[in-house]
Amino acid sequence: MPSPSDLARCGTLEELYGKLDEVGMGPGWNKPTPSLWPAPRKTLVPAHWQYELARGALDAAGRLINTALAERRNLILVNPAEGNTYGTVRTLVAAYQMIMPGEWARVHRHTPNALRLILDAEPGTYTQVDGVNIAMAPGDVLLTPNWSTHGHGNRSKACAYWLDFLDVPLVQLLEPMLFEAAEDDRKGADDSGRAPAEAATDQPFVFTLRDTLRLLGEAKPEPGGPFGTQIYLGHPALATTALYMMRLAPGVRTAPYRTTANNIFAVVQGEGASTVDGERFEWRRGDVIAAPAWRPHWHQATGDAMLLRVTDEPVMQRFGWWREELPET
Repeated sequence: MPSPSDLARCGTLEELYGKLDEVGMGPGWNKPTPSLWPAPRKTLVPAHWQYELARGALDAAGRLINTALAERRNLILVNPAEGNTYGTVRTLVAAYQMIMPGEWARVHRHTPNALRLILDAEPGTYTQVDGVNIAMAPGDVLLTPNWSTHGHGNRSKACAYWLDFLDVPLVQLLEPMLFEAAEDDRKGADDSGRAPAEAATDQPFVFTLRDTLRLLGEAKPEPGGPFGTQIYLGHPALATTALYMMRLAPGVRTAPYRTTANNIFAVVQGEGASTVDGERFEWRRGDVIAAPAWRPHWHQATGDAMLLRVTDEPVMQRFGWWREELPET
């Protein structure tokens, strides 16, 4: 290893660079790539996933994988950008999940925040959050905040399907990852074996479709805006993740919108198309569209449609990184 005097005596930049490399330092003035750039880089790409394909694959997995073999039977929606191996957008990951009749996906907890949008489930399907059983019904949004214990059960006669959203990529980047499985994992908190008939409207871990539709009916539309009629679920719903439900009127295209926040859209009902940075994706119920940061995007429904918008806005706002470009009025 060179000494301080060896470094001080370097006669050329090439000699200095070589000795700096030996001591684990690099010349900031000679970096091969810049550390700063004038606008957000578009590294992850717009993408679309179809629920009907995921459901077919999960049905096959139901025959091949049980809950003893896998912690969760899910399909991760990996952004197809070159070099990416996990995230749906930079800070968030989405996955389709299925649980079969009579199954119990054991209780665990972790530092990542999570939520799920229920797609198809019969009465008797439930999730357990911090010991409380909450019914799963199509269109409901359920939360499992950081370090909350949660497991899933299905006492119905049909498979249940939902979409998971987690901030795992952000936690992986910052590295406070902790995971813990329950030591005494009984099948739900209800020893009688009965799942709740429906989710309570005052339960802090759930936004029911019934309540969402009521709030959307009371909300004021934003003609010419980027979100149609939109309501906020929670304030925010999770520390790192904000949730919005958007209702799109038939045939009305939303205004183009661009933001430093990452957005994932899940189709709760209806059909239509989204254009993200020039790429058009036609969607139907259960599909997922990724709009990574700084990608302009807009939507148009062919009939009355609802989209759940999952976004890392709270992270961007907390650190002063949030920017948005709204249409000129």
